[in-house]
Amino acid sequence: MKNILTDKYFRYTLLFIGGIFLGWLFFHTPRKHADSNLQTAQSDQTEIWTCSMHPQIRMHERGKCPICGMDLIRLSQGGSEIDPAAVHLTKEAVQLANVMTSVVTRQKPVKEVRLYGKVQADERLLQSQVAFMPGRIERLFVNFTGESVQRGQTLAELYSPELITAQQELLEAAKTKKVQPEIYEAAKEKLRQWKLPESQIAAIETSGIVQNNVEMVSTTTGVITARRVNTGDYVGQGSVLFEVADLSRVWILFDAYESDLQFLRKGDDLEFAVQALPGIQFSARIAFIDPVIDPITRVARVRIEADNRSGRLKPEMFVTGIVKARLQEFGNNLVIPKSAVLWTGTRSIVYVKQGGTDEPVYKMREIGLGPLLGNSYVITDGLTEGEEIVTRGAFSVDAAAQLEGKPSMMNSGKVMSQPIKNKTETFHVSGNCEMCQARIEAAAKSVKGVIQASWDLKTKMLRVEFNQEKTGVDAIHKAIAHAGHDTEKERADDKVYNTLPECCLYRK
Repeated sequence: MKNILTDKYFRYTLLFIGGIFLGWLFFHTPRKHADSNLQTAQSDQTEIWTCSMHPQIRMHERGKCPICGMDLIRLSQGGSEIDPAAVHLTKEAVQLANVMTSVVTRQKPVKEVRLYGKVQADERLLQSQVAFMPGRIERLFVNFTGESVQRGQTLAELYSPELITAQQELLEAAKTKKVQPEIYEAAKEKLRQWKLPESQIAAIETSGIVQNNVEMVSTTTGVITARRVNTGDYVGQGSVLFEVADLSRVWILFDAYESDLQFLRKGDDLEFAVQALPGIQFSARIAFIDPVIDPITRVARVRIEADNRSGRLKPEMFVTGIVKARLQEFGNNLVIPKSAVLWTGTRSIVYVKQGGTDEPVYKMREIGLGPLLGNSYVITDGLTEGEEIVTRGAFSVDAAAQLEGKPSMMNSGKVMSQPIKNKTETFHVSGNCEMCQARIEAAAKSVKGVIQASWDLKTKMLRVEFNQEKTGVDAIHKAIAHAGHDTEKERADDKVYNTLPECCLYRK
């Protein structure tokens, strides 16, 4: 053993083996790390970089566009191809453009209709104070517009020669009332027709003195809105002296545009505020909607009635009202923010975020719009619940699509809101020979939307492929039965069946 250890060749061999071991120990790379590095290298090789201004440029590494010198953007990664109609943005670009998304959900749509109007006097409470007899105004007790009057209050004093004559007739008839009661009653009735009270008539008869002047009293309570006479004016029977408005109840008339009328119904709750009374909210129900549109202003009047015994509401005050109309016809529809929609005049589009990618990818989708609900829209078609759409920064995404030459709001090429799917059906069709085969296949293919039809002579089974958006399987059954062949759902007419050649008659 001592000789072996002292042998120089043995010592050289041990040193050589030790050097190899130390080199393996320091420079060996584990297999897992090697595989990871290999995958990273392969991933880098599959990345495709392109130019936003020149989408025909395709490169396998980051760099500058050889045409315009712009920084290249990544188009695909890990060998997974992105939809050629979709827009790919980097996370940095999304942050710079402030692009935000939200999930499409269903809501109960409520339309807020804002109306503007004025306080007006209730037309049913307007009255005119008239002269019930001809005469001259000797004195006015109410002599300016806006003065309040009460029922029974004296408005004016009138001198009437006709009244003097009628009083004299009453006094003369009173002397013979027992002999000629009809004339007496006629004289009294004449004074009653001139609205003289019974107490005044009795006073004239009792005193035997003819009154030269008579008082005109108010027949209603309200506010004088117009004065038609002055002291000394001569008025005829029925002439208007004053116009009086009872303001204990008032109307509020709102202007509703044609586009808002579909959301308004008689009996709907309406909340309103008066500009002259800030901080106070009123509520009422719609009592009337004008059935005719004003040809000049293009609006219809919407009326509510409000209690005004406090006198706070005065005619011609400006009022703002809001009606929250529930759109029953749209049920539980999808609702999206208004900012998500790009409207071109003929099309309404949104950008839908695509799943299955590490970085943001958006694709344009054409949608159908329902009513506008303030800051949101009701969606009638084109989206499904749970999809994620761009709600902020949609113009930035569309600009990127235009730069890449992809479908956008300015692109005339239409983007289908949903992919068209073909369907294949197999069902039994009666027949005997090759002539039947040709007739059955021709009848099926005659239906618009049928792509392919094949009938097997042995099994009597027809295999048909058709576009679901253009036709249905029931239409194919009817077309084959019309040609003279029975199917699982339809029976051919006997007259058509009897015209078939003898070899094609399959019924027993």
